[in-house]
Amino acid sequence: MAPSLPTVQPDDVTMAEKAPHGGRFDAGHAITSTPALFDYMLRLGDDSLILGQRLTEWCGNAPALEIDLSLANIGLDLIGQATLFLNFAGEVEGKGRDGDRLAFHRDVLAFRNCLAVEQPNGDFAQTIARQFLFSTMQLGFFEGLTRSTEPRIAEIAAKAVKEVRYHADLSADWVVRLGDGTEESRRRMADGLDWFWRFVDEMFDVDDVERPLIEAGIACDRASLRAAFDARVQQVLRDAALPMPEYPRAVRGGRVGHHTEHLGHLLAAMQFLPRTYPDAVW
Repeated sequence: MAPSLPTVQPDDVTMAEKAPHGGRFDAGHAITSTPALFDYMLRLGDDSLILGQRLTEWCGNAPALEIDLSLANIGLDLIGQATLFLNFAGEVEGKGRDGDRLAFHRDVLAFRNCLAVEQPNGDFAQTIARQFLFSTMQLGFFEGLTRSTEPRIAEIAAKAVKEVRYHADLSADWVVRLGDGTEESRRRMADGLDWFWRFVDEMFDVDDVERPLIEAGIACDRASLRAAFDARVQQVLRDAALPMPEYPRAVRGGRVGHHTEHLGHLLAAMQFLPRTYPDAVW
């Protein structure tokens, strides 16, 4: 009687040994623990955490109840993303710090968020300008991360991309409504886009931390997303009858801990209670 499975050949064994986990289909997943991956998770977590904190400042202050609830929900989505990324960062680091510890017990120089998310909200149009630019970038970015070779990153991105699609659509809709509204709303929308455009380049920068992770298939190549981002921004601004922002000198530094004074003020409010009662259990 012929065997039910083909005979294992020597070459098959050699190939299996070179495969992840020696070719075992039931092997557990080992976390790739490197300083670069830890830094990368901080970048992703800090971006969402700081912008989520900024959006909470609109609670009870938005121009209408509908958008008040919308901004609050976006903020909660972002803080949820931050929790997942920072908890994973703590596991990668392996020093016993979880997401709460990383969020509330790091000083300003240890944060790795891009500069755009820490800027003050300004008026409603300026907040919408930042949300539109950031969410449009983040949507393409998370779509790329769903194909990450690191399963935890791919899982977080797959969940988050559904939320971010709503963020991007909502903010784009408001860009059109304000740009194609009154003379004042148009002026404020254009001013908001002009202000935040200086921070766009940093969102697409790729440095020595991210390059090896991109080569390993863990990270998404931000730079490759820029053309699609520009095309989407141009499309929405055409619908809003708004001009493309004039390009000021790009501002960078957040990824290496060089922040504006605004982040320190934000962290003072956000971290006050956990630092005052560091042993409290919720």
